[in-house]
Amino acid sequence: MSARVLIVEDEAKLAELLRDYFVQAGFETDVLGRGDGVEAHLARREAELVILDLQLPGKDGLEVCKALRARGDRPAIIMVTARVDEIDRLLGLELGADDYVCKPFSPREVVARAHAVLRRLRAVPAGDSLRVGGLELQRGSRRVLVQGDELALTRIEFELLATLMEQPQRVWSRAQLLERVRGTDLSAWERNIDGHVKNLRAKLRPYFKGASPIRSVYGVGYGLDSMVLGT
Repeated sequence: MSARVLIVEDEAKLAELLRDYFVQAGFETDVLGRGDGVEAHLARREAELVILDLQLPGKDGLEVCKALRARGDRPAIIMVTARVDEIDRLLGLELGADDYVCKPFSPREVVARAHAVLRRLRAVPAGDSLRVGGLELQRGSRRVLVQGDELALTRIEFELLATLMEQPQRVWSRAQLLERVRGTDLSAWERNIDGHVKNLRAKLRPYFKGASPIRSVYGVGYGLDSMVLGT
């Protein structure tokens, strides 16, 4: 898999180690040691993937990620943190990152996650639409229409709804949903999915007379409610 990756890491030895592994895996690789140079660098040299450390001089990884997403830049982002408990907080912030890894890590694991994220993003066919009841989801334009009205969703809410609509009769476990929206197994944080489902339900309920088109199956997970959707 060929792609250009930008590694943003202020620990020089770690950055060089990651660069070597990505080069060996066939990636074109650039390295930056500060967060405040990322946007200018990407304006000169586009990257399909950014490995972004959380703690950076100049501008931290949170601000860099927010700035890229606010501008509409869509490189895949894998965020790196030094503390496992930070991942739970980052997931809740809805920054738009595609995956998270915690130090210390194996460089091979980071490369493997990069492949998984890029495969998932490249697999989305432009213009592919899903329709279930009054719901329409357009993957290419990343739009969701509910009974003709456009619904504003976060990235994770969009991916959750897309997953549920792909197989309307299926019930998905929390771990399966997280694997679909993140591209990697984050079962240790699977309860985070409940908050995203809660927010998605709140946005959908006004269109279905207060009922939720997403049902909970005790001890299993979530699926679409055919009774509410009228399917």
